[in-house]
Amino acid sequence: MAKKLIQVQNVVKTFGKQVVLKGISLDIYENEFVTLLGPSGCGKTTLLRIIAGFLEPSEGKVIMDGEDIANTPAYKRDVNTVFQHYALFPHLDVYDNIAFGLKIKKEPKDIIDQKVMRMISLVGLEGFEHKDVTLMSGGQQQRVAIARALVNEPKVLLLDESLSALDKNLRKEMQLELKEIQREVGITFIFVTHDQEEALTMSDKIVVMKDGEIEQIGTPTQIYNEPINEYCARFIGDSNIIDGTMKKDHLVSFDEADYECVDYGFNENEAVDIMIRPEDIDIVPRNRGLLNGEVKSVLFKGVHYEVIVETSSGTSKTVTMHVTKLREVQNEAAHEKISATSFAMDLEDVENLTDSEVIARANAQAWNDDDEFVSISKVNYSIRPAVGIYKCTFSTENNTEITVDISVVTPKAVEDTLNEESIQAFDFFCSAEDIRESIALDTDLIRWADAYAWNTEDNSRVEIWDVKYDFDDENITEGDYPITFSTQGRELKLETTDRIEVGQRVGLTWQPDDIHVMRKMG
Repeated sequence: MAKKLIQVQNVVKTFGKQVVLKGISLDIYENEFVTLLGPSGCGKTTLLRIIAGFLEPSEGKVIMDGEDIANTPAYKRDVNTVFQHYALFPHLDVYDNIAFGLKIKKEPKDIIDQKVMRMISLVGLEGFEHKDVTLMSGGQQQRVAIARALVNEPKVLLLDESLSALDKNLRKEMQLELKEIQREVGITFIFVTHDQEEALTMSDKIVVMKDGEIEQIGTPTQIYNEPINEYCARFIGDSNIIDGTMKKDHLVSFDEADYECVDYGFNENEAVDIMIRPEDIDIVPRNRGLLNGEVKSVLFKGVHYEVIVETSSGTSKTVTMHVTKLREVQNEAAHEKISATSFAMDLEDVENLTDSEVIARANAQAWNDDDEFVSISKVNYSIRPAVGIYKCTFSTENNTEITVDISVVTPKAVEDTLNEESIQAFDFFCSAEDIRESIALDTDLIRWADAYAWNTEDNSRVEIWDVKYDFDDENITEGDYPITFSTQGRELKLETTDRIEVGQRVGLTWQPDDIHVMRKMG
């Protein structure tokens, strides 16, 4: 078994009142390529700088070869660092940049030459020994920085986002080269990145971090196939995350259907998160899979198509839009006109109603003979917190005014227990001209109907995803029109090499070992 080289034990780091690392413990072995993976601000670079010696931990130990080095200065540690921007010496050529550390140690000249030339060969820079580093490409400069760090033969090489400055193609090339260099020199690499592809490509071990804590440690295969929770599943690769219930060992349920799986050890009927990777879902003819769906979008990704299939509809409510003639009042003396429409509102909203909200809901506006907008200076209404119809008058400074009805109602929400959502909306009035002049009609319909949806579990707002209607907005006439507002249904992302069309009805299937069941976070 490989020997433990570095042991990070209960390391805490605070900056003032901010706790950046919250008791980190991690074992790193000889000849291991370890990647610290996480979003900006998760603490990965702080942990790297503590291992390097550039920061001291507020609490905890950093043990290397059995010795606590937490308070040992960086220059006395058997560790070298390659920084994000390389930090090469611009006045030195390639050879002298690489040789710098050896000269500081006053190594014999012939030994320096042997070691430098070996490093130049290792990183593929033969013939560039005396090239000006400022004239080199990003990839070449990175090779110089790696060679300069490795020539001192450290036990550990630390790399802080060192590929982030490279373009995409060079970055992929350097991922493979970096892993090959690590195998060649046989030392431990600790690499910091927020790029999941880099972590999966190069690592022997990935450490997934979040908010100053370690969420999961494992091989790339373990992290990808067996994420411990929703955070890790979403951070590594694309994934479909579904709320479900673990009925019993090897049987999980979601959307009122049971599916076989290989997971066990959960409580019966425990609420869980279910992950299915896009590449594990297969398209089959409708009614021949585990569930049916409708193709909502297809994106060509080069080697495959990324397909979104809606397998269950969202929560919906249908209201009536009353389209009337434009109600406008003309004030000939003031050369002004004013218009507004009646509207309905929720009884619960009466208490917090404002003049600006009333103007918006009534789509009230005034203008002069030159079609320039005129300010509505007065909004006069008296609404009690009781169901009923109340008058509201809008006026300009020149007493151009119009009166409409405000209907205060107790709305009937549509509740969807399966999706744990409710949605409500009101019948509303508008003019044909309002519709024809709308720049963002879906948005205006949501506003006019005061449509909104919420999660019944925590009362958080849910987005209105779809607005359906069957009229020509350019040629609409007076009358009543049904408008249906819906939240987003269950959508699954999948990858396929088969050509699929938007709107196509398909079946979806997968194998029991394609389902991964995770405990809820928190």
